[in-house]
Amino acid sequence: MERKKLTIALAGNPNSGKTTIFNNITGSRQKVGNWPGVTVEKKEGNISRFGYDLTIIDLPGTYSLTPFSIEEIIARDFVVEECPDVVIDIIDASSLERGLYLATQLRETDCKVIFALNMADLAKTRGIKINAEKLSELLNVPVVFTVGNKNEGIDALLEAAIKLAESSSEVPQKRKVRYNRDIENSISKLQSLIEQKIADKLSYNTRWTAIKLVEDDEIVKKRILDNARDSAQDILNEAQSQRSYLKHCFGDEPEIITASERYGFIAGIIKEVHAASNKERVDISRNIDLVLTNRFIGFPIFFLFIWAMFQATFSFGAYPMEWIDMGIGLISSGLDGFLPESLFKDLLLNGIIAGVGSVIIFLPNIMVLFFCIAIFEDTGYMARVAFLMDKIMHLIGLHGKSFIPMLMGFGCNVPAIMAARTLESEKDRILTILIIPFMSCSAKLPIYIVLAATFFGVKAGNVIFSIYLIGIIFSIITGRLFRLTILTGADAPFVMELPPYRVPMLKSLLIHMWDRSKMFFKKMGGIILIGSVVVWALSAFPRNIEYSFDYHGEIEKIESSYESEIKADNVDNKILKKKKDADILEITRAQRAEQVEKSYMGRIGKSISPLFLPIGIDWRGGVALLTGFVAKEIVVSTMAVLYAAEEESDALKNALLSSGMTPLSALSMMTFVLLYLPCLATVAAIKRETGSFKLMFFSIAYNTSVAWFIAFCVYQGGKLLGA
Repeated sequence: MERKKLTIALAGNPNSGKTTIFNNITGSRQKVGNWPGVTVEKKEGNISRFGYDLTIIDLPGTYSLTPFSIEEIIARDFVVEECPDVVIDIIDASSLERGLYLATQLRETDCKVIFALNMADLAKTRGIKINAEKLSELLNVPVVFTVGNKNEGIDALLEAAIKLAESSSEVPQKRKVRYNRDIENSISKLQSLIEQKIADKLSYNTRWTAIKLVEDDEIVKKRILDNARDSAQDILNEAQSQRSYLKHCFGDEPEIITASERYGFIAGIIKEVHAASNKERVDISRNIDLVLTNRFIGFPIFFLFIWAMFQATFSFGAYPMEWIDMGIGLISSGLDGFLPESLFKDLLLNGIIAGVGSVIIFLPNIMVLFFCIAIFEDTGYMARVAFLMDKIMHLIGLHGKSFIPMLMGFGCNVPAIMAARTLESEKDRILTILIIPFMSCSAKLPIYIVLAATFFGVKAGNVIFSIYLIGIIFSIITGRLFRLTILTGADAPFVMELPPYRVPMLKSLLIHMWDRSKMFFKKMGGIILIGSVVVWALSAFPRNIEYSFDYHGEIEKIESSYESEIKADNVDNKILKKKKDADILEITRAQRAEQVEKSYMGRIGKSISPLFLPIGIDWRGGVALLTGFVAKEIVVSTMAVLYAAEEESDALKNALLSSGMTPLSALSMMTFVLLYLPCLATVAAIKRETGSFKLMFFSIAYNTSVAWFIAFCVYQGGKLLGA
């Protein structure tokens, strides 16, 4: 017998625990964070439970069914247009009044709704008692207590949802919000007109549609125009007439009056079902906020945290990085002695191992960075950073909420750009998207570590912290420039929830760290491997190069000159052999360098070198930066191939030191990497989220121009100052 299929949607306010419950139900590992706006698109999971095939949809968080931002539109459209079998409204039990606003609107859509009072343990510790039976009776919906992060109440919730979906009774019309007489009359008139003219052409509930027209909902108006063009104008004219009448009656916009009526309805429910303990409690979150969001010491603490994060990234990652480097060196040495000289050996050692191996050693650093970011997210500090940065963000015409996608850019620019969907204003969204690429993503970290460790030693952590800080500064400067020119407009008001601080679960932190690090592994076996092979091929051909020096003859001379000395009894053969190998290696490197210089890649590099010489970068660095458009990690693998870094440990570091690069030119290159054009995936995300090729190409041109100019100032200014 075929199993019955049901679709269950998870709706609720941002940060109410929807994605945690979704993960518990489906066993997936979607991103979960203790800050609003984590889910920016709907996620889907399929499970079999209690004899049913269930499709679980995790919708973006929304505070109401009157949407402003893209992810709120996604949530509402799914509920009112896709008509899932059941909508589970997940409500933060510790903030019941706020959660009931969306709940009352969901009841108006005539979909089958069940309430999940989540974070019941947190409500209990705050001395909050909720009478679930009374709440269920008053609103005529099933109510279940859950603790999402402990997987408590999830089975009961699913059973209640299935029971509700299978119930044949109509959704009860009673016990919904009833507005005052004038508003109800307007709703009734519009509802009758809708039923007469377009009820068969519109999938929406007619009363809910009438309420939305009273509230002047632009999306509903557009849907009516699209579905019933002939009759739409009569309905919209009547809606405008009713709005004018109500505005005249109440002296305020009708949407404000309906919101006020809903809150009045909710206040009555709260009195019946909600009780708080009279004992005085210490609000730990509020006390912590007195320090962390203080206008005087909040910023120093934030910068201290960020500085500590990069120090930890560099310091804690150093030991496993050395172990991986040694392992790669042993593999390379073993293959060098085992394989005969051939084109395949050259590809394997100087292409694949030198390229991919030079990047994979930075995996520990990236994992430490992601672990630290996960701590910020899970504790709730990320939302405080947004609040703290609000005044600074207003300098560029944005608000603190825009800083969350920017901070996410430290991990990867692509999800950061997608997270800009949480912004209500289109201009704010576009402006945030355009400045996110200045935030240094984790893919750039290996480049910084190579250059900083090579040229700045123990100060490497401070240098990397400064580079990230420069990215924040230039994003602010760019935002201000764009707000005054191409994206003019008034500042948006900033209202953002500050969730309570929570102790992060180690399991959750490790899952976040690993899930993000998996992207790095995927790149290893994909784009970085392909990029390394392409770079090797361009640097290895043509093979018939006419050298300016007889390298083979010089190597023979070295071997013959040491042979007689090694045979002598009065010398230390080990020292002589080591010295001989070093001399031969120097000649081999010189030969390799000339071969690369005269290869196809060398010709490309020489043709673009005039662009990079003024900023202190030679043709090899220029080619490496060029390949960075595909993925920033390829910059390191390209340098490993072009700078003739071979099988010994610290090869790339030694090659860079002997290449003529200076600390000043290394700093210039790091600055250029920070600011120049985004990678291919980020460019595609900009096009997808803005819907504009013009903005995509503008971002590429602007970022690269700024990068070159600032790198020029760093390099030439440093030379003038004698750095």
